[in-house]
Amino acid sequence: MKFIEVEVVGVRVEMPSNQPIVLLKEIGGIRYLPIWVGASEATAIAFAQQGMVPPRPLTHDLFKSVVEELGSKISGVNLTKLEDGIFFADLLLGGGKEISARPSDAIALAIRSGSTISASEELFQAAGIEIPDQSDDEVEAFREFLDQINPEDFLG
Repeated sequence: MKFIEVEVVGVRVEMPSNQPIVLLKEIGGIRYLPIWVGASEATAIAFAQQGMVPPRPLTHDLFKSVVEELGSKISGVNLTKLEDGIFFADLLLGGGKEISARPSDAIALAIRSGSTISASEELFQAAGIEIPDQSDDEVEAFREFLDQINPEDFLG
């Protein structure tokens, strides 16, 4: 399976459904990948992106610490497929171990650990959106994208 490295553009709320979305962009390309996530996962991703450190560890901070205390590390995340409207991911650990994970949890852990996030070509074919970078205003491109898309577009 071919994987393309992506970066997290940000977490936004899609209106009118009020559903959080994490938007990923292929590095060096024009394709974006929207993934609908839960509110708590969206918050965890946004906190990690902003470098916020809570007074007590959140679940993703705890998991990262446990992995490291057990002598391993989070080396990357592969977003693999979309099946029946559900996104799938693998958390890559040291020693070549892979653990199935929800993409939202995997992304939150990747940001916290500074590891790479990659998406399969298959996933880009199933759910990717091309937004040519005519201006470097990714926020405006994202707003235009949200005006044209809804979660049901990926359920089928």
